[in-house]
Amino acid sequence: MNSTTLINVQINGTWKQFPKGTRLIEACMQSGEHIPHYCYHPKLSVPGNCRMCLVETGSPKMTPDRKPELGPDGHPIIAWSPRPAISCALEVSEGMAVRTNSPLVEECRKGVMEFLLINHPLDCPICDKAGECRLQEFSVEYGHGGSRFEEEKVKKPKHVDIGKNIVLDDERCILCSRCIRFMQEVAHEDVLGFVNRGGHSTLTVHPGKRLDNNYSLNTVDICPVGALTSKDFRFKMRVWFLKETKTIDVSCGTGSNILIGSRENKIHRITPRQNEEVNSYWMPDSHRLNYKYIEREDRLAQPHWKKQNHISPATWHESLEEAAANLREAMPGSIALIASGRMTNEELFLTRRLLKALSIELFDIRPRPQQGDGFLVSNDGNPNTRGAQLLGVTSAEPGSRLAAIEAGIASGKITSLICLHENAVACGISDALLASLQNLIVLDILPNATTQLATVLFPGSAAAEKRGSMINVKGRLQRLHQALQPPGSARDDWEILSELLRLTTGSPGPAMIEGLFSEMAAEVPALSGMSLGKIGDLGVSVLLNG
Repeated sequence: MNSTTLINVQINGTWKQFPKGTRLIEACMQSGEHIPHYCYHPKLSVPGNCRMCLVETGSPKMTPDRKPELGPDGHPIIAWSPRPAISCALEVSEGMAVRTNSPLVEECRKGVMEFLLINHPLDCPICDKAGECRLQEFSVEYGHGGSRFEEEKVKKPKHVDIGKNIVLDDERCILCSRCIRFMQEVAHEDVLGFVNRGGHSTLTVHPGKRLDNNYSLNTVDICPVGALTSKDFRFKMRVWFLKETKTIDVSCGTGSNILIGSRENKIHRITPRQNEEVNSYWMPDSHRLNYKYIEREDRLAQPHWKKQNHISPATWHESLEEAAANLREAMPGSIALIASGRMTNEELFLTRRLLKALSIELFDIRPRPQQGDGFLVSNDGNPNTRGAQLLGVTSAEPGSRLAAIEAGIASGKITSLICLHENAVACGISDALLASLQNLIVLDILPNATTQLATVLFPGSAAAEKRGSMINVKGRLQRLHQALQPPGSARDDWEILSELLRLTTGSPGPAMIEGLFSEMAAEVPALSGMSLGKIGDLGVSVLLNG
C-alpha cells in the first residue's frame, strides 16, 4: 500500500474514505463531527493526556475463516468494543467504525470534565482566555450544573514570571502538555516540564532556565486554558471586543499569515493565522510584538512643505501641486528615487510608472539583510523584495545603485530625490548631501533625518492601515487587509502616488485599488489573470523559488 491508499471507515453510521495514516480524530472532524479535545494538536506528537476525545470504536465482525462478515449493504458488520478509546491516538483502519456522540461517549466526556474542574479556579471573569477558552466552552456542553467536590482545592503557584513575554498560572493548567511538546518539537528548546505527581503536578521551567525563546508566545496561542498568558496582552482587552483582520506580517520576507486584533483604531494583539504554505500555526515573538511604532505619538499625520527655509504644515492640494511642479521643472536625468521593499506591489507598480514618466534612471530600494533563524525569521528583512524585483524597481542585487545615487548628488548631477518609506541617511547619503538638493520629496510614516530635510513631506500609512499585496521570499503572492485608519490626514500610499502621477503626467489613475491591481496584472506577465479577490486568504504562488 502507498500513501494514496484510501481506507473505508464508518462514522456515525455513514461510510467514508480517508487516506491511510489519517488520525481518527481528524477523520471525524473532516466528516463534520466535532471531537472535543485539549492535548491533541495536529502539528504536535500525541500524548493522549486529556482523554476528552473518547469515542466508541468497532471493527469488522470476522467469520471463522477470518474474513469480514458483510451485511445486506455490502459493508462489514461491526463488532463494537465495550470500552471507549481516545481518537487522537488511533489511525483509521479498514472497516473501522466510530460513534462520536453515543450515550456512553457523552457520559465519559462529562466524567472527564468533572475531574478537570475539581481543582480549576472559578476565575473566568478575570482570565484573559475567557471567550476563547476550551475548558470554558466544553464545560457548558459537558459540565455538571454544580460541583460534587467538597474537599479543599489544591493550591498551585500563581502569577509566575517564567519568561520575558510569559506569565504562568499553574492553578489553571490542565496538564495537556501542549506547551512542553511545542518547545521540544517545534522551537527545539526543552525548557518546560511537569514536576510532582497526581493532583499536585505542576508545569514549570527547568532549573536555571527561562522561557525566553523567540517563539515562546506560541505556547499562549495553543494553551487551551488561561495557564499561559502574554505579558503584552495581559488584562488589556476582552477578546470578544476585538475586531480580527486577516492580513500578513511585514517584519521580514517570510510574510507569516496573521490576525490583527484591534478595537477603536488600536491594535491590542497579533496572533498567527494558519497557512501550511507559509508559517503553519506559528510566528516569532519579535514579529508579533512589532506593532508599537504604529501608535507612536510622533506619527506623521499632516503634509508639510518648505518655504523660505521654513518647514510648515500644508494642505494636500498645496503639497501635491508643489511636488508635481518641482518634478516637472527638473532637468532630465536630475531626479533619483529610493523606494522600499516594505511597499506593496500596487505602490511599487505606481512607482515604476513614476520612474517612466519622469525618465528617472537612478533608482533602487534599501536592502535589509539579516541573520535568519532557519524557521520563520527570514534572511531578508524586507517583506516585498521579490515584488520590487518583479516590478523592476530594483535589480537582482537590491541596493547596488544606492552608491551611484549618492555620487550623483555629490557631483551635482542629481538635484531632486524622491524617498518612499526609506531614510536616505540610512541608505548612505549624508545629511549635508540631502540639504544640498533642490527638491527632496519624502513619503513616510515616522520622522527621521530625511523627513526633517524634506522640501515636501507626505504622511503615508503603515502596513496595518492599508490594502494591497506583497510577494514573499518564496514567491507567494499574499494580501494585506486594512485593520486601522491612518492618523490625522495621512493617506494610503497608493492614493498619494496615483495623485502625484496624475499631476505630473495629466493622466488620471484608477479610483479603486482593485482597478489598480487589474492594471498591474495586465502589464506584468507573472500576475496575468490574477485579481485581488483571486489571491484569497492564503495567497497563491506566482514565482519559482530562488
